[in-house]
Amino acid sequence: MGENKCIFCKIANGEVPSSTVYEDDVFKVILDINPASAGHVLIISKQHYKNLLELPSDLAAKSIVLAKKLMIGITDILKCDGVNLVQNNEEAAGQTVFHFHVHIIPRYQDDNLRLNWTPGLLEEEIKVKMLTDIRNYM
Repeated sequence: MGENKCIFCKIANGEVPSSTVYEDDVFKVILDINPASAGHVLIISKQHYKNLLELPSDLAAKSIVLAKKLMIGITDILKCDGVNLVQNNEEAAGQTVFHFHVHIIPRYQDDNLRLNWTPGLLEEEIKVKMLTDIRNYM
């Protein structure tokens, strides 16, 4: 999807109304219109990047600093029991809007919201290959 059709670009540029809770020169933070829980916000980049893989490293670092500040504030204000920080990259990982964004989702005991998976088993052959391959890449 091109930038001119991207809903988050339109929100970032003020073409589409949003409930903005914070804004600076790089990011806009909005209330999610389809929240997983009360207080669910999105950090969206003002400039179009498809996902974290395209986002420059300095902006990625700034997004985490901003997320931490928001998580602390949301926890204090809402008195939630926990917070999920969710960032999906590509369709197979659950990304549905192809513009960099981070979900901050307040969690409450017994909220029945599930963001989990069935744990697998790390097989020795795969472990050795991944350790070698990733270490060599880094």
